Amino acid sequence: MPRTPVATHLAPAAIGPYSQAVTAGGFIFCSGQLGLDAATGDFAGPDVETQAERAMTNLRNVLDTAGCTFADVVKTTVFLADMADFAAVNAVYGRFVTDQPPARSTVQVAALPKGGRVEIEAIARLRV
Repeated sequence: MPRTPVATHLAPAAIGPYSQAVTAGGFIFCSGQLGLDAATGDFAGPDVETQAERAMTNLRNVLDTAGCTFADVVKTTVFLADMADFAAVNAVYGRFVTDQPPARSTVQVAALPKGGRVEIEAIARLRV
């Protein structure tokens, strides 16, 4: 099964040896997005709401590059540096994923790259 990397300048460049996303087998597998500004590489803000908003915007931009929307997402994973931020991130997430929400896991991790507060990854079906 062929796989094709997906990249856009509207989301931060990968900070390691990985792709922003890869398409394969009728799906797009999006790498985790932090709340980084694509132009500067800096966090959009220090608070978890601003970082979550930017992470979801970055993810939307990656999906859009592959011709998808959040309506095509079948699974997300949310990584939090502090589970106390769950409600705040959930509120932001809900503004992006409004109709038939996908399956989702949310976990607290010991740390995120660059000291981020939230990272979000997604799997979506590709439109035929």
